[in-house]
Amino acid sequence: ANVIGRKGTGSGGLAYFSHTDTVPADSWSCPDHGPFQPTVRDGRLYGRGSCDMKGSLATFLAAAARVTASQLRQPLYVVSTADEEVGYRGAAEVVRRSELYRELVAGRARGIIGEPTELSVVHGHKGTYGFRAISRGRAAHSSTRDGLNANLAMIPFLVEMKRIHDETVSDPVWQNAEFEPPWVSWNIGINDHTHAVNITAPQSICTVYYRPMPGMDPELLLERARKAADNCGIEFEVTWQAGPLYCAPQSEYIQELLQATGQDRSRTVSYGTDGVLYSAVKRIAVLGPGSIRQAHTDDEWIALEQIRRGIDLYESLIRRWCL
Repeated sequence: ANVIGRKGTGSGGLAYFSHTDTVPADSWSCPDHGPFQPTVRDGRLYGRGSCDMKGSLATFLAAAARVTASQLRQPLYVVSTADEEVGYRGAAEVVRRSELYRELVAGRARGIIGEPTELSVVHGHKGTYGFRAISRGRAAHSSTRDGLNANLAMIPFLVEMKRIHDETVSDPVWQNAEFEPPWVSWNIGINDHTHAVNITAPQSICTVYYRPMPGMDPELLLERARKAADNCGIEFEVTWQAGPLYCAPQSEYIQELLQATGQDRSRTVSYGTDGVLYSAVKRIAVLGPGSIRQAHTDDEWIALEQIRRGIDLYESLIRRWCL
């Protein structure tokens, strides 16, 4: 479920965006506690979602609690969505149905996406596009001619995917020096679900995610992959389409954030957020406690010092734009 709240009245103010879902915790390496048992040790808070991003949400709520509603001259919004990790579905529902979201857009509230940035101001991130290619065969004993190995149709598709991948790494058209790495990021996975070497694979699935940057047309890569699948006679399904987020680093809002946080310059990150769906919020950036290096790990944690600093930082932004 999505949870959206407002503190105070009027227009403008500050909107904080987060999500409450986490990635699965099937693999967890901490022997003394489970993934959903918050544990503090050595200056860290361990647990699934501690970094991505329940720790950030708790940080902002603690900051908001330091200010009473009667003190606010402009409103404070908290938007916390479901299903961010599986396609930004909660954010899509907020945009489609929430009256409070429409209100904060109309009032030109400033937006903060609380994903982990180690409290650095982030003015842009890569997008996320995904698709799935499926070839089908027939399982049989591999010593006979009765089977049809689904991988044989998949192999030429993978060759074309390697060609596209290499092109985006080497061609300046697909590069942007503001990001690291400065080329389109790819993750290509393959699974034929075969459990024995003497059974022909009845199905082969290639799952692809790529991360385009501002100024690119990611649909061109999508169509090239679709055409390759058609040429190989295999199925093709688009699973994710979310463009990059970008707020010009020289813009008034980013400069305000830098001044408020005492930082010299903003930066970009290579992961994505559901903030791309909040495009109607014209002043928006990513700023949250914790490091992306700890997100999704099998011993996920957030430093308590990041939480403490984050509370003070968020409080200063609330006082700057809502009081």
